[in-house]
Amino acid sequence: MTATIPWQPPPEKLCLHKNEIHIWKINLLQPAAVTGALYELLSEDEKDRANRFHFPKDRDKYIVGRAAMRIILSRYIAENPGALVFYYGLQGKPFLSDELNKPQIRFNLSHSHQLALLGVALQQEIGVDIEYIRPEFGGEDIAKRFFAPGEVNRLFKLPQSQQKQAFFNCWTRKEAFIKARGEGLSCPLDQFEVALEPGKPARLLQTQWDPQEAAQWTMQEIYIEGNYRAAVAVKGSLENLSHWNWGVEF
Repeated sequence: MTATIPWQPPPEKLCLHKNEIHIWKINLLQPAAVTGALYELLSEDEKDRANRFHFPKDRDKYIVGRAAMRIILSRYIAENPGALVFYYGLQGKPFLSDELNKPQIRFNLSHSHQLALLGVALQQEIGVDIEYIRPEFGGEDIAKRFFAPGEVNRLFKLPQSQQKQAFFNCWTRKEAFIKARGEGLSCPLDQFEVALEPGKPARLLQTQWDPQEAAQWTMQEIYIEGNYRAAVAVKGSLENLSHWNWGVEF
């Protein structure tokens, strides 16, 4: 049975320590007036990308997610949300310049359907992933194509009633890990294994490239109401995880 975790409004003063993670849940469905105001916080390149979306609903969700990320990160580094300048790694993972980001905040944004998650850590590489589970989804072919052989074997040994949850456990944990490493899908998903069984802790089990790699990472499932699965991966240990609800702030 999935645990229920209370998502709280954040405190007025945010304190983030090493080996601590803050996870922010963002509702991407906002009134048109709010979305319009959030649009003005975006950089010119973000506005250009927003305007390239074919469907207005996808455009609006992109605007809310990016603006919310700006607003949230600005609270950690005491900067105006609109003044943040993002740089990007080789696989597109955003980061802030060291000059602006004195606390050395690390962050990662993921979105699916109507929600986004933003993970924030201090001086630790972090990745998050959220996926919406559609009732008609069948992941057998995807698992056989992308998962490691050990994961495929363990997945299909489970009762059929648990396989969909186990699939998304596996997928979100693998995505969180490669996003934390800043590699995206340039890192083959079948080259490492994660725990996927429902009811068991999230964990990186092994990687083919380094037998010591798994011991360097911590994974944790993120509990969200509804048909969502989510996970976070952080390099190093994790002593505390806070769950914050993001509300519109102007």
